[in-house]
Amino acid sequence: MTEPVRDLAHLSHVELLTPKPEESLVYFRELLGMEVAGESGDSVYLRGFGDYERSSLKLTAAAQSGVGHIAYRAVSPEALQRRVAALEAGGAGGEWLDGDLGHGAAYSFVDPDGHRFELFYESERYEAPPELRPALKNQPSRFPGRGAGVRHLDHVNFLAVDPAENRVFLEDNLGLRLTEQIVLDDGTEAGVWLASNQKSYDVTYTRDLTRTRGRLHHIAFFVDQREDVLRAADVFLEHGIVMESGPHKHAIQQTFFLYTWEPGGNRIEVCSGGFLIFAPDHEAVVWSQAERAKGQAWGMQTVASFHIKGSPPVPEEDALLAGH
Repeated sequence: MTEPVRDLAHLSHVELLTPKPEESLVYFRELLGMEVAGESGDSVYLRGFGDYERSSLKLTAAAQSGVGHIAYRAVSPEALQRRVAALEAGGAGGEWLDGDLGHGAAYSFVDPDGHRFELFYESERYEAPPELRPALKNQPSRFPGRGAGVRHLDHVNFLAVDPAENRVFLEDNLGLRLTEQIVLDDGTEAGVWLASNQKSYDVTYTRDLTRTRGRLHHIAFFVDQREDVLRAADVFLEHGIVMESGPHKHAIQQTFFLYTWEPGGNRIEVCSGGFLIFAPDHEAVVWSQAERAKGQAWGMQTVASFHIKGSPPVPEEDALLAGH
């Protein structure tokens, strides 16, 4: 067995692009219950009440929806240098950036599908102002009591022309481990779930049926319990937010989920549950095409748009949806 690489601590933050920045900010602050942690240029930085870093979401005004980048924090300065060396030795080298609000210098590069990643170590630990200071000192911030009350960023799901190619890239260069995957009858990997730590996953790739590179499927925020997901559904209903799928339970990863579209055109998941992986020799769970055809954990069939639409939108989506 190859010695596992454990140089990355966790998924730190996501930069989400929105052509409707004011409406998107209302969604994340009022409906998800996130707090504003700073502003710079065209970007607003937000956080869940359980995020230990300054922010987990960078919301940036842009011409179209999608993701600017996602960022992982390394476990040490030395671990960061090891991952940079691996990327450059493998021909996937990028460039060093000065850093951003809440974190230090970051190494920026792209995966084979064109999604941008950043790696960094130096990070600002969040200090709550008096009005957000919690009663329990082992909690970064007080529970907001607003909207869904999301605790922290959970994962990112990218669309990709070839999920397998991106899986191998992240395994080889970042040391991520595969925890679950969908393999079709012809051997194609239609979906891969990867983890940097004991969470069962923090980044996913699923096939982009439009054959477009660099798109986002969704980002997800974690709440404490299933009842919070149901409350989120009521909050979205009251505010006219489109709910695409759920609430329901996933078969893969077992999370209880609800998918919506935020005003800027990005799919957002509110989720709870799932599991941790403690086995150092965990073997990836493989789901067949027939098994996935059964639907979600309790039999719900996922709507066609879930397998086709992403951000930014592309014209090919309409033709595919018309065929369903």
